[in-house]
Amino acid sequence: MCHWKSPRAIRHIRANTPASVRAATRAALATRRERRRLEALMQLDGVSVPMASAVLTLLWPERYGVIDIRVWQVLHALGGVEGNPGGRGFTFAHWSRFLALLRGFSKRLGVSARAVERALFAAHRARQSGTLYAVGNRFRPEAR
Repeated sequence: MCHWKSPRAIRHIRANTPASVRAATRAALATRRERRRLEALMQLDGVSVPMASAVLTLLWPERYGVIDIRVWQVLHALGGVEGNPGGRGFTFAHWSRFLALLRGFSKRLGVSARAVERALFAAHRARQSGTLYAVGNRFRPEAR
């Protein structure tokens, strides 16, 4: 899963011991507080907000989706989130807002949070122009 989400971070992730991975996972599973869940996973080497969100999505796809550049750019272009138009360097505040939106759409549509996130990801891919990480490149709903 880590290799899928962030192949560049894999050498850092491999530096974690099995015991540290178990401890972080146990801590994330043991709390109901979102911040603590995220922070528990981020104690691991190579795990930032997007990777931690991927782990939580793997565990609970009904409640979580993976925060990433594509999904954030769609939400930003549609006015769902403010700030960070490029969709990089996510903080807990970004993730918390993202989760609130996903869960709201999930409830209204009767689908999992993961399904909402995947639909947003697909919308970005269908309308992306240029290179994903290019400076100034943003999702534009009207593109294509």
